[in-house]
Amino acid sequence: MPAMSGRPSEATSPLGPTEHAVLGVLVMHAGRVVSRQHLVRMARIGHLSLRRCDTAIVSLRRRLGSTAIQTVRSRGWMLLLSALDEANKLL
Repeated sequence: MPAMSGRPSEATSPLGPTEHAVLGVLVMHAGRVVSRQHLVRMARIGHLSLRRCDTAIVSLRRRLGSTAIQTVRSRGWMLLLSALDEANKLL
C-alpha cells in the first residue's frame, strides 16, 4: 500500500454521496471540531454504520491530502482552513 503524502490526489472522479455529504458538513464547520455523532446527524447518514464516517474521512484525505482533515482525539475531526478552497472545489 503506498504511503499517503500531505498533497491532494489528482483523482478527478466525483465524490460518492456519503463523502460529499460528510465534506459538506466539514466545510460548513471549517476550523472547528465536528464529532462523529454530529457529522452523522448533519450529513444524514444515520442509516449507515457510525464507522462509515471513518471510511469517508479516509477517502476525503486521499482527495484533499492527508493533512487537510485533522483528527482531534476523543472529539472528532476538523477541516483545516488552509484546505477550505480545495474542499469547496470538490463540492
